[in-house]
Amino acid sequence: MNNIANFEKLKLVEDGELMQEDFLTRIRSSYNQFTKAEKRVADFILQNPNRVLFMSISDLAETCMVGDTSVFRFCKTMNLKGYQEFKMTLSLSMRGNKKMEEGNTGEITLGDKITDLADKVLQDTISSIRESYSLLDFSQVSLAMEALSKAKRILFFGVGASMLTAMKAMNKFHRIEPKVYCSEMVSQQLMSAATMEEGDVAVIFSYSGATRDIVEIAKLAKESKATVIAITRFQKSALTEYTDIVLLCGANVGSLQRGSTSAEISQLFLVDIMYTEYYRRHFEICSSVLEKTSRAISDRN
Repeated sequence: MNNIANFEKLKLVEDGELMQEDFLTRIRSSYNQFTKAEKRVADFILQNPNRVLFMSISDLAETCMVGDTSVFRFCKTMNLKGYQEFKMTLSLSMRGNKKMEEGNTGEITLGDKITDLADKVLQDTISSIRESYSLLDFSQVSLAMEALSKAKRILFFGVGASMLTAMKAMNKFHRIEPKVYCSEMVSQQLMSAATMEEGDVAVIFSYSGATRDIVEIAKLAKESKATVIAITRFQKSALTEYTDIVLLCGANVGSLQRGSTSAEISQLFLVDIMYTEYYRRHFEICSSVLEKTSRAISDRN
């Protein structure tokens, strides 16, 4: 993907200055494609980024209990030429992110006070949106918008917590576009995916990209010759094997945060971008539909 290959990609931050794309975020989103040895290297880097900057390749390999070649393969998997380029990329990324390191950070623990816990939840939520923004590959977003614009039908899919996100996305788009559909039942989603046609678009939400039912839905949609868009956390997964367009969301869920809304918020951030861009591209038609749908439910408000 371009967002991994182009390590010099620049992003705008809230204060209007430019920053290097967050390299640690890229490592997290690429985690599923690492070997077991590479994951040990990635885990150490994610937990000790400042320390790694002062380590040689042999020091890092010895600390992670892997060979130098495993560290080099990790660099190659991240599409970097070697260890020195890795350290330069990490350094630039961390320097750019220093201004964004504020508030109480870290994983929530049993010993946290409610004030610390609330602060960490706030920082996690903000971080999930920032990470999603840093992972944006605008070429993929553009492809997704072109597919949605040309689609005969747009079907949203999700299982478990992601089903709620899919329903919210459908409800949002339905205000401006009548060709959108979503079912709450997995069995109906499977049947809908199996009966899709060329020209239809499936938008699939899955944090892990590994849920059995969602992978089967993607496979059925792909076999039906529909265009498959995945909104997911990881660059490589069972889901992305059947995906035409991948939009990455950022959120890291700790052991005490199962069911956290940060993953959903990061996905909905991408939905908002797609909705707003779709509305912008088809403003006159969407405005007319929105006026009709708003009038239809006006007596319910």
